[in-house]
Amino acid sequence: MRLLPVLLLTACWQSAATPQRRISLSSCRLKGTGLQAQCGKLRVPEDRAHPEKRQIELRIAVVPALARAPAADALFLLAGGPGQAATEVIGPLLGAFERLHRTRDMVLVDQRGTGSSRPLRCDLNAPGAPLAERLRADALAEEKFRKCLADYDADPRFYTTSIAMQDLDEVRDALGYDQIDLWGGSYGTRAALVYLREHGQHARAAVLDGVAPPSLKLPVTFARDAQRSMDLLFAHCAAEKSCSTAFPNLQARFESLLAGLSKRPARAHVADPLTGVPADVEISRDVFAAGLRGVLYQQDFASLAPLIIDRAARGDFAPFVAATAGLDQGFSRTMSFGMMLSVICSEDLTGTTGQEIDDAAKGTFLGPRLAREFLKTCAFWPRGRAPPREAIKSDKPVLLLSGELDPVTPPRWADEARATLPNSAHFVVPGVGHGASAEGCVPQLIERFITDGSLQ
Repeated sequence: MRLLPVLLLTACWQSAATPQRRISLSSCRLKGTGLQAQCGKLRVPEDRAHPEKRQIELRIAVVPALARAPAADALFLLAGGPGQAATEVIGPLLGAFERLHRTRDMVLVDQRGTGSSRPLRCDLNAPGAPLAERLRADALAEEKFRKCLADYDADPRFYTTSIAMQDLDEVRDALGYDQIDLWGGSYGTRAALVYLREHGQHARAAVLDGVAPPSLKLPVTFARDAQRSMDLLFAHCAAEKSCSTAFPNLQARFESLLAGLSKRPARAHVADPLTGVPADVEISRDVFAAGLRGVLYQQDFASLAPLIIDRAARGDFAPFVAATAGLDQGFSRTMSFGMMLSVICSEDLTGTTGQEIDDAAKGTFLGPRLAREFLKTCAFWPRGRAPPREAIKSDKPVLLLSGELDPVTPPRWADEARATLPNSAHFVVPGVGHGASAEGCVPQLIERFITDGSLQ
């Protein structure tokens, strides 16, 4: 009888520590990590107004906490894009959350339209396409997307952020968590903000890395934000003796290079960096500008930008091809472009005009072409209900992170989001591009913030 209170206490402790789940999970492996994971599926209606119609099976992965008595609040990690699948791209980042993993479950959900959750894939290039085809400027060709749209067993109107966050809250409930913490990267920050707005009673704290508030209109803002990143890179190079000595007058030579490519595309004989096969390629101004914007995303690649520009100005495009062909291939493999269009066409480009795009791109190296291609595709892409565009308000503790050189979600967007997040703090990480969570002391900062659930 003396043992009975102890046994009852133990039973209560186990009940509190172990969430009551309505999803069957089994052992699985995630890309990019050796951590033990458990995977399962949750079925949700595609159209919530007609739950009897088409269903979507959401893929879910839980990386269980290492502690015997884990914290009650799991960390949900939201992928970027829009169009990336959490279970496919976030694995390599989990190492940065090692300390949090000791005490908290980490949950990854493939957002509807991505990964294994009825993906709306649309490959821009056929598998094994030759290098010359992969370097064409018309990557977002209309006929490709019309064909993908006709082949989908899905209604793209229902693959938007707000609906996806309803899914996420159902996953939370089905896994038995009352409160969750959120980490979002890039587009995942918008998803996290929408969750705070619409399901905030179940959110404890949020980390937003590379903030994309509703006011950021992709891809209208691409050109201006990429120009800012490039200007900073030129300034850093000019201020650093080794860089300015190796690559003098870099900005002037870059502008001269673009002017030359505008008049006549360059022709080059290079080796395909993926296959090693020699190829003759044509590099237009738009191809070079778009490729260089991609290079700016990560500092490891961005540090090569002076070399890439210098060699290209001398007529050698091999470094440019080597850097951009691999980036493009990885981007295409991890992105569901149909889901990207469902979000951008419904949430960003509604009401946008070609003149607005031209004005936003005036005087930039990227120019308006990429954004105009999206606008052209959105003219026929099925659109969901446009969400509210006003700033999202929440009194939950929010940690905002920005990379100083980020070419797509620079620090100004986090500053704008913070204006209506009174319980928030914003940190800018020097010398970093798009994504700061794994850099330097940032993982410890995140761990302390989530553990305390406070900015104090």
